Amino acid sequence: MHAFPCGTLPLDFVGTLRARRNAAPAEKLASPEQLDAWFVEAGVLDTAPGADETDVEIAVDLRESIYALVAARLDGRPLPSRAVAGVNRHAAGLPVTVRLHAGGASRTGSVAQGLAALARETVEILGGDEAALLRECARPECTQVYLDRSRGHRREWCAMKTCGNRVKAASFRARQHGAAAPRV
Repeated sequence: MHAFPCGTLPLDFVGTLRARRNAAPAEKLASPEQLDAWFVEAGVLDTAPGADETDVEIAVDLRESIYALVAARLDGRPLPSRAVAGVNRHAAGLPVTVRLHAGGASRTGSVAQGLAALARETVEILGGDEAALLRECARPECTQVYLDRSRGHRREWCAMKTCGNRVKAASFRARQHGAAAPRV
């Protein structure tokens, strides 16, 4: 199962490499099956696109290009040209096929089409006003990025139910531990 704390698919896609600053980050796209599952769980596609090892390499490369662009925006640096070219190349790809039928609608396509959808949304975010809303989770162990659409733009964590809860619980335990210590 994949996590989608951001509500923004390209940023959730970046989060498939968890704790990226750790010595051994957790790779959530280590196999074609995991990539297929991500597309379906994210709602990009209704059925698995049938990824192979090459698709995984291409997807990871796009993910890292998106992260490089986001990191540059967060740090106020110029966008890296290699990452810009990679995202633009994917964004120019064919869209996911959307079909209307008696039971509703379906979204189908290849890995390349799913990646094109992510790249196009990345272009919209980084090339528009929402780029100013980019943040990185304040929990030191987390490297998830998100768009802070909160009122007042003071959101600190990628998700309250995970990172926010962990930080608040740790702070509470620290206060309790400090209050229980005898004073000399």
